[in-house]
Amino acid sequence: MVLGRIAERARIDDLLASARTGRRGALLITGEAGIGKTVLLDYAAAAAADLRVLRGVGIESEAELPFAGLHLLLCPYLDRLGTLPGPQAAALRTAFGLDEGTVGDRFLIGAATLALLSELSGDGPLVCLIDDTQWFDRASLDALLFATRRMHADPVAMVFAARSGDGDAPPCQAEACIRPAPLAGDSASVSFAAPVPGLDVLRLAALDEESATSLLDVHARGLVGPLRERVLAESRGNPLAVIELATTLNALQGDGRPAPPLRPGPLPAAGHVQDGFQAQIAGLPEATRLLLLIAAADDTGSLPVILRVSTLLGVSAADLEPAERARLVVLSDGLSPGGSVAFRHPLIRAAAYEVAPHAARVRVHEAFARALDGAYDVDRRAWHLAAAAPGPDEEAAAELERAARRAGRRGGVTAMMSAFERAAQLSTDETRRAWRLIAAARAAFEAGLADRAVELADQAAEMPDRPAGPVDRTLGLPDPDAWPAAPAPEMPDRGVGPAGRFPQPAGRPVRPFRDPSLRAEAAWIRAQVEYERAAPAVAAALALDGATPIAATDPGRAVSILTEAVWYARDAGDHDLVRQCAALLETVEPGAPVVAGLIGFRHLYDGRPAAGVPPMRELAGSARQGKAGGFVERLIAGFAGMLVAEDEIATEVLESLVADVREQGAVSRLTYALEPLAIVQLLRGRFMDADAGVTEAVSLATDLGQDLQVVVLNAIAAWLAAVGGDEISCRSLAAGVLEHRTRHPTDAALASWALGLLHLAGGRFDEAAARLDEVCGGPARHDFLIRAVPDHVEAAVRAGLPEQAARHLPALSDWAEQTGRPHAIALARRCAALLADEDAAGHFTAALELHERDPRQYDEARTRLAYGEWLHRDRRHTEAKDQLADALAAFERLGARTWASRARAELSALGERPSDRPRALDPLARLTPQELQVVRLAAAGMSNREIATRLFLSPRTVGHHLCKAYPKLGVTRRGELSQLVVPHG
Repeated sequence: MVLGRIAERARIDDLLASARTGRRGALLITGEAGIGKTVLLDYAAAAAADLRVLRGVGIESEAELPFAGLHLLLCPYLDRLGTLPGPQAAALRTAFGLDEGTVGDRFLIGAATLALLSELSGDGPLVCLIDDTQWFDRASLDALLFATRRMHADPVAMVFAARSGDGDAPPCQAEACIRPAPLAGDSASVSFAAPVPGLDVLRLAALDEESATSLLDVHARGLVGPLRERVLAESRGNPLAVIELATTLNALQGDGRPAPPLRPGPLPAAGHVQDGFQAQIAGLPEATRLLLLIAAADDTGSLPVILRVSTLLGVSAADLEPAERARLVVLSDGLSPGGSVAFRHPLIRAAAYEVAPHAARVRVHEAFARALDGAYDVDRRAWHLAAAAPGPDEEAAAELERAARRAGRRGGVTAMMSAFERAAQLSTDETRRAWRLIAAARAAFEAGLADRAVELADQAAEMPDRPAGPVDRTLGLPDPDAWPAAPAPEMPDRGVGPAGRFPQPAGRPVRPFRDPSLRAEAAWIRAQVEYERAAPAVAAALALDGATPIAATDPGRAVSILTEAVWYARDAGDHDLVRQCAALLETVEPGAPVVAGLIGFRHLYDGRPAAGVPPMRELAGSARQGKAGGFVERLIAGFAGMLVAEDEIATEVLESLVADVREQGAVSRLTYALEPLAIVQLLRGRFMDADAGVTEAVSLATDLGQDLQVVVLNAIAAWLAAVGGDEISCRSLAAGVLEHRTRHPTDAALASWALGLLHLAGGRFDEAAARLDEVCGGPARHDFLIRAVPDHVEAAVRAGLPEQAARHLPALSDWAEQTGRPHAIALARRCAALLADEDAAGHFTAALELHERDPRQYDEARTRLAYGEWLHRDRRHTEAKDQLADALAAFERLGARTWASRARAELSALGERPSDRPRALDPLARLTPQELQVVRLAAAGMSNREIATRLFLSPRTVGHHLCKAYPKLGVTRRGELSQLVVPHG
């Protein structure tokens, strides 16, 4: 029964109407326990009776079992997995424990969920109702939210119901017993205190007085007098409180017993309800209370399991009858093997667990550990062993560690974190405890729980420990088979111990050596967290400190840490840290291409391109030949090629990396691979490609919660907006990036370059010169931003500042000559032409000849524009018109509106009347970045399903983009696209 809630029901009706008309929608219903969330979900299910409805529910005891909630939701449709792309189908099967394997990127499960939901919605509108979302395991919820955000044209309605923090009853103690207590900072449990991107929020308030009174009359019309008033007062408009308090007090009134006294102080309505449930349970027979405790301790509802545990503890199914009569539990299918037991409300489960003595809880968890012996129950058994442990217990810790590793292979990084953390708490050996904490910290970082990752890493680093066995590179955890046996108690040290130990007072145990590799792992995790928090200088210093002690003993690990450290220092623009990291790398493994390349980067940053260019070029070339290692090394190799003007090689390396990331379904890495690819495309004048990549990356990074990466990508978007003539977007994007200028000067410099371009193209030369001088003289001046020097030269010359104009030219000229690339040397010759008192024409001509050898449409057009303006001033009007006309045509093809306007104005001054034809020559220019990506892939022969897999969208969304693109291109059939589209044109 739904009393009142008119506006709330209307919201749900609108959501269902959108699904019926082919539009996706998502709603989060929040409120205190008992406020009516489930009732509204039931209303939604009834209103969607003509649609396919999927229902899921979060189960508190399964909150640490990865993908348990998603499996429950999708279980009836696992026969449709065969329709999904191979990697996605394999990932879901692995996540659900149907196949052995390793998922890899946890967001691949989200992409697979998106594909399966889209597949199901192909049969008709789909409605997904998720109750008790606060207890949904984090891995499942991440997958569903990712799918929800990436659906744009699918007839799917998603409704989540979650308990809010305000007004809740105290949490069930089962959670604290079965899982570790939460640490300060981030929580592994799901919280909806802050807005959730992609979801509209409906916060349920209390019932109005009229509705609450009507509800009371329905359930306890005979309740009169003070008891009636008490129910209305204590329930405070909470429907569950109205029903349960009325039922309890009505029964007491009928038996002639007095109502229990009020607890002192204000209590949430749900707290009063839980008191009532505890009072009901306390009046049941002892055997019934034990059976309720058994059901509450696991909450899977599996009757066969509950009966196995009951037999071990001397109770039987018959003892459940009093609880069933009291409507505390509901049995489905009676006592059949497939039957189940469910509490009528989660607060009853909490009450049943909390009212039991601690010793009884321990006995029940021990019994579950003995009863759960199947492969499916192995993780649950591990948690019950942990809950039953009175203190450190290596057997329980080892079981949890194995559960953690299984969760990691399935992509459940949050579950892996919790299991490793609890295993650490139960460890009997300090070494194992420390490494388990490190593994928990690594998993916490991968799950996006930065605060918890830092706290766990700090705990591990502060513990004394002994050197362990070989490190598991996937988890940062030693191989358990190589671990030493738990040590015997140490003898007290009565004097100065072995070298490196401090004297210990008599009677105190000696603290053993700390393992440098453990401290290195802890420092690396902290460094990665600090980088994500927009503190790259702090991150670089931490990584350097961690790598230093292991440089001689574990050079491979040291190189991995230092590789990231150099890049952190680069982002920070901290030359000193770059030098320190490179100096340590020189002592580790100087022969490896990535090491030599990073050392070369130090030379480049020091303004010595003669020493820096060759090893960086070699690194890029080795990656081009497939000799580079993992993701980070290939990423850096692509950057290295860009920094030494090997733009074609960089493009090949990065395009190959992006293709591999897409093929692997490594969703979270894609944004990091698209970033440098967009930069090199921007530098080559492939603006449409760069814009498409940045748009996709920003969308993905937003959906994945990669806030820092959004900032980085927005710097690229600001530059593209400047060239494209979108001043409002450029200024807005740049302002957002410049808020981080002190911590991320490289990205801030790119945003400043964008603003300088905006001023330069608009004729505001003084502003442009000041802004660009800051870029070219800043800490990132020897990065790819050295290519901003030609813009600074031009701005300063136009502003009448020839001495300032020449300030940064020597660095550009030296860099260009050392790279030997014609397009780089052409930029330096254009600058020389702008500064020349004599023979400017010779410099311009030489620059254009170099451009022809190494074409860059944008750079060549800029040179022709500058040359045409010089020819105009030199009164060589015919030649000027030719150069300006060619420049204008190129700018129009590229969509460089700001520069096209300037070329058009110059031609007008020469008496020409060029028409305004922005991008008219290229039909693809009429498309949005998303439409461009889809059209190009369709032109290459990919189906909608294949395109969707590649772009992590739904096939229907791909079709939507194609339908919008066809009229813009003037085509009616897919086959016509190949005649219009030239790959990477």
